[in-house]
Amino acid sequence: MAKSSQQDIEQALSKVMHPEIKYSLVDLGMLKDVVCECEERKVSLTLKLPSLQVPVKELLVQSIKRDLAGLDESIHVQIDMEQMSQEERENFAKMAKEGWKF
Repeated sequence: MAKSSQQDIEQALSKVMHPEIKYSLVDLGMLKDVVCECEERKVSLTLKLPSLQVPVKELLVQSIKRDLAGLDESIHVQIDMEQMSQEERENFAKMAKEGWKF
């Protein structure tokens, strides 16, 4: 399969939906510092979480990796996790309230 570009990676990530909120992880401000080392087929990113103990953390990681594997199964994905800042949490909470699926 052809190597993916930074644009391909960002486009794929923009479609990764939060399982409980009707917004993508990108829209929710949860994905930062996306870097594609395209020649080496490596992608690194930071997953920003409202709390590092959120129950859907592993599901989010699996969703990111699954969607990027849809581009190229040989892509190695490195995901670092960080807690959101107070401002990021407030923005996330506002969008979550608007887009809650349940």
